[in-house]
Amino acid sequence: MAIQSIRRRPAIWFLGWSGAGPNPGDDVTRWSVARRLGDAATLHAFEPPPSGQPTLVVADLQRRALVLGSTQTIEVVDHDRAHAHEFDVVRRRSGGSTVLLVPGGHVWIDVWIPASDGLWADDVAAAAVPVGEAWALSLARFGWTGLTVHSAGAEAAPWSDLVCFAGRGPGEVITAEGRKLLGLSQRRTRDWMRMQCLVHRQWNAVEALAGLSLTPDERRTAEISLSEVVAVIGELDEAALIDALLDTLR
Repeated sequence: MAIQSIRRRPAIWFLGWSGAGPNPGDDVTRWSVARRLGDAATLHAFEPPPSGQPTLVVADLQRRALVLGSTQTIEVVDHDRAHAHEFDVVRRRSGGSTVLLVPGGHVWIDVWIPASDGLWADDVAAAAVPVGEAWALSLARFGWTGLTVHSAGAEAAPWSDLVCFAGRGPGEVITAEGRKLLGLSQRRTRDWMRMQCLVHRQWNAVEALAGLSLTPDERRTAEISLSEVVAVIGELDEAALIDALLDTLR
């Protein structure tokens, strides 16, 4: 099984927003909202939004995928197991380790910021923290309390070299219990920075590890260790979350 090209096919763009809150075309926000449909390879392609302005891009995943981090080798994948679970195997150019993506199992929103915007910062960590803070404020509106935003550099933890949500990075949101709620990775050019933001609706450590190459003992140990590292949003309404982000990303 080969890693799919990051530019497998063009994405389908749906511009505009019909959520319950302010329309991005109104004066109350400078942000646009767009939606892209595609497989994981397509949705990870670095394609700035056509509007040219700060944009929230909601990614609608069409196929299950095991996504490798930028520095991981293909040897971390058990190809037979990945094929049996019908995982596309792709690589992203951001982040350090794997993320399992399942349609309907998460909310994935890319925060695109042009270099001309006030949120732009040359320092990677400094740029990520305000985006994480906006997410924390937004999630607090839905009853989350005690959320913190990781402001230091990447922080390793058991299995974080294999599974992204096991560790912590700049801008990521952590619950009062120490679980990661928001995962955030960043990629940039001279003209744009893209904060890839993801919250899980549900988390299953067994499934997250299903396509990875592990011995039976390693698998059992990892499943136990990773069973309580992630917080989930359940059935939180996506439209309401986007409206909250439009309000807090000022």
